[in-house]
Amino acid sequence: MHQRLTLLGATGSIGDSTLDLVARHPEDFSVFALTAHHNIDKLYRQCLAFQPAVAVVANADGASRLSARLKALGQHTEVLHGPQALMAVAAADECDTVVAAIVGGAGLASTLAAAQAGKRILLANKEALVMSGALFMASVAESKAQLLPVDSEHNAIFQCLSNHPEARPERLILTASGGPFLTRPLETLEDITPDQACAHPKWRMGRKISVDCATMMNKGREVIEAHWLFEMPPERIEVLIHPQSIVHSMVVYADQSVLAQLGNPDMRTPIAQALAYPRRMASGVEPLDLTGCEPLVFSKPDLRRFPCLRLALEVAHAGCELSVVLNAANEVAVAAFLAGALAFSDIARVVGQTLEQTAEVAIGSLEAIEDTDRRARARATQLSGLPPTRQ
Repeated sequence: MHQRLTLLGATGSIGDSTLDLVARHPEDFSVFALTAHHNIDKLYRQCLAFQPAVAVVANADGASRLSARLKALGQHTEVLHGPQALMAVAAADECDTVVAAIVGGAGLASTLAAAQAGKRILLANKEALVMSGALFMASVAESKAQLLPVDSEHNAIFQCLSNHPEARPERLILTASGGPFLTRPLETLEDITPDQACAHPKWRMGRKISVDCATMMNKGREVIEAHWLFEMPPERIEVLIHPQSIVHSMVVYADQSVLAQLGNPDMRTPIAQALAYPRRMASGVEPLDLTGCEPLVFSKPDLRRFPCLRLALEVAHAGCELSVVLNAANEVAVAAFLAGALAFSDIARVVGQTLEQTAEVAIGSLEAIEDTDRRARARATQLSGLPPTRQ
């Protein structure tokens, strides 16, 4: 069946990979809407290439500039702006499938709107589950939306589980590359620069998520995601370091059979699997040459080296109520690090102190989640030594 896509976060790495696949299979996919925050130039080029009915940007100035450039070439894409427009294109009748790829808490409301509208959702936005797992999964169930994970680890688990739909797994194993500082001396971590933290050895990603991989906060948040996606208690979800990034995750069954999904580290593989599901389609990814791979190595993560992972695991095991605070504090701390205002080793300090200073958390509604998020960001901003931000 031909799918009409809304791509939330079109100008990031997930957007690039998705649009590469759309271009390879024009008979199967068309683009209804593309959205971006501030990368107007790239969104303009994408609009010319894929002719969406709607484009959405962050503010009126960006919308005016993009609209003028498109009209000058006779293009008829309608250009909108703001959070309400994001929610509208995510829930629009003209859209069948929503690729949720906005980074950070900014993507929560639009991804939740897609769930409430009963869309087929290709989920790359971690915050939908980290910040609002119970609310989001309830919306998916109530609207009968179809939720397909795009993160390589969760997509790998999904593929392994699909082969045995009647068998409940005993454990899930999430693999992690360990990032660029896996063997760096601990006493030098405070000297890490933003460019060094963003130089991931295996994956090409945006700067924020690259830092999350370097601290392994990303993997801790993926444990929380896996808990919600697969109804698995956090104590039965294990993290293993696997620097080669060939085995993307594993599932362990009661008979101790271990199923793994392997592939080259290229996000087009999980995106193609989700776009085509339950079929398969060509992705353009290079075939995996098992004879040419370096030896596959696995080890347990050192939580002294990765204190952000320790904090995320503690939140997961505590019941995930504090995951909104964890996410908000991390976003603030990473932004401060990337701006040169915070040391790499202080990211975990800011997150930990923000969690310690949180008395209670209410996450029963989107409004409550957003209020908790705002308060956590304010605390983390203060702890980072940054000036207060306007609300």
